[in-house]
Amino acid sequence: MKIAATKVFFFDLDGVLSVGKENPRYLGGREVLNKIKSQGKRSFILTNDSTHTRHEIHRNLATLGFTFELEEILTSSFLTANYLTQKYGKASFFLIGENGLKRELEAARHQEKHQSPQVVVVGFDRGLTYEKLDDALRSLRGGAQLVGSYGGAVYMSDRGPALSAGPIIKALEYGSGKKAIMIGKPSPRMFRLALRLAHEKPSNAVMIGDQIETDLLGAHRAGVYTVLVLTGVESRETISSSKIKPDLVIQTIDDLLTYL
Repeated sequence: MKIAATKVFFFDLDGVLSVGKENPRYLGGREVLNKIKSQGKRSFILTNDSTHTRHEIHRNLATLGFTFELEEILTSSFLTANYLTQKYGKASFFLIGENGLKRELEAARHQEKHQSPQVVVVGFDRGLTYEKLDDALRSLRGGAQLVGSYGGAVYMSDRGPALSAGPIIKALEYGSGKKAIMIGKPSPRMFRLALRLAHEKPSNAVMIGDQIETDLLGAHRAGVYTVLVLTGVESRETISSSKIKPDLVIQTIDDLLTYL
């Protein structure tokens, strides 16, 4: 596949276009996005960020100089809220996660409930305590369904790779004996929705990300071509030791200009 012939581009956020959650710092990509747009092609953000709402990410991207429409930003929080709507209509949830995920769930009219919730929703949580984890386990053992907003082991912070939501979900799976319903990458759900919105086939799409276990694995499952950048979690060493191989490796997102 030649990237120049691609009709739709999917971009991860942390470690690709920016780094840092509270005060995102620009890594690159403005020229790349401008060239894609000038060619009449589509671009989407596919991010596992569960810390912020879609509207907050939209504002952050605008501050960094990117011009995405709100509908072109797909987050694990937004998709988790959509899943609960499709499955339950209005769901009661116990949350392990931060305010962005909570606001997305409540915007979809789901209600937080600490006793006997229908679902335990898990995202990235820097305020995680043993008590919160134990309360979630009690809810699961009492009949609640486990829903993971995404399953990544780490994310790219200002200080480098840092613990993410995946290990929290694994702990609850182990303690409860239940398997989580996974929403964000590497689940193909996000890719399928983006392809539907773009009205394109997987063979006409490319995913640009910084993590093998989320971006690449999810894209492979969806049949999408993969590009890995080295400004995030992975390195040449982790690529060589991985069974999952990217179709293309570039140093930074701006190196994609050569292929457009």
